[in-house]
Amino acid sequence: MSFRLRSEPMLSRSPIDRAEELRRDDAALAAGWPTASVLRVDAHGRVPVENGRVALVPAAEVGESSPADAVFLGIVDDRHVWAVPVSELSGEVTDLRSFGDVLTESSAGLVVTAVALLNWHRAAAFSARDGSPTVPAAAGWSRVSTSTGHEEWPRSDPAIIVLVHDGADRVLLARQPVWPERRMSVLAGFVEAGESLETCVAREVHEEVGLTVSDITYLGSQPWPFPRSVMIGFAARADIDEPLSFNDGEIAEARWFSRDEVRTALAAGDWSASEDAPLLLPGSISIARAMLESWVAAT
Repeated sequence: MSFRLRSEPMLSRSPIDRAEELRRDDAALAAGWPTASVLRVDAHGRVPVENGRVALVPAAEVGESSPADAVFLGIVDDRHVWAVPVSELSGEVTDLRSFGDVLTESSAGLVVTAVALLNWHRAAAFSARDGSPTVPAAAGWSRVSTSTGHEEWPRSDPAIIVLVHDGADRVLLARQPVWPERRMSVLAGFVEAGESLETCVAREVHEEVGLTVSDITYLGSQPWPFPRSVMIGFAARADIDEPLSFNDGEIAEARWFSRDEVRTALAAGDWSASEDAPLLLPGSISIARAMLESWVAAT
């Protein structure tokens, strides 16, 4: 059985023009600042919302020019859009995990990019090469060593996420030790140095639940800025009669579920649904849910 994602994952949808050519054009950025919009992001990745939408403020409320720690996100509706880190926010605030399912495509792209970039800046204050302090450059898209001038760019850590099925009507779902009972998802793990994505899929599944997989197929990808990952989705087939074993301590429980059981769980909501539900699945901002929805719909 093969299937494809029925729709693009929630956080992958972004019609923003990133306007990379402007990142080192100080004159163009300065000319666009007076009419620009600014997204404020606190240290917890939360953003202000107003009437159910992400709230941007005019650049004039931030300053006469872009602050040194601001990052240029791109162009939306012919206006420059920036993000700035703030220590605290007043009024209604939310984050991607709790608000992502009602974000517009442009808002989702702005918030994901802003959170990912600002997370990187917080962790990259010193050069990984020489240990000296770094300063932002390229409108927030790089940092430069104050000692050697060495330039470093934002990192995205690749992680695979894999829906393991039996080739017919069963899918394997698992629970991490820190998750409450009944809260389940597909398997995932970080790509190691020198490893292909497909090799990572096979290794992670075997390490986490002891299964050998075949028919590894690519499904899609999604940024996941917690703190700076990109999730690369796959499907793979395993033998339902092969015994499960939890070898690396990352999985507390794993079971095979029928298509009908997963369909019922999807209809019931997500991890925040009733605690009485026999199975709780990830919310709509996760590529895991898009994968499960697509598998359920496959014939």
